[in-house]
Amino acid sequence: MNAGQQHLLDLYRAAQRGEAAPPAPGTHTVRTAREIQQWHRFRAVVTAPADRLPSRIRRAVRSAATLLRREAGATGARDGAPARVGS
Repeated sequence: MNAGQQHLLDLYRAAQRGEAAPPAPGTHTVRTAREIQQWHRFRAVVTAPADRLPSRIRRAVRSAATLLRREAGATGARDGAPARVGS
């Protein structure tokens, strides 16, 4: 059943029960899209700078680099030879 058929069925049921008719499909699509866009803009303003995406990416890269350095140190790369990571 597609949205149009469901809407006709809902209209019929509302008429049988004496209730108000439901809105047609797609009636509030533009408004909903604007509200979602407004929500994303709001979240961008109120989110702490440390929690924003670029900061999270920088933190992840730093922690990965630190982990790689620790692994290189633990595998015996102290003698000047480069450590083999991932082998």
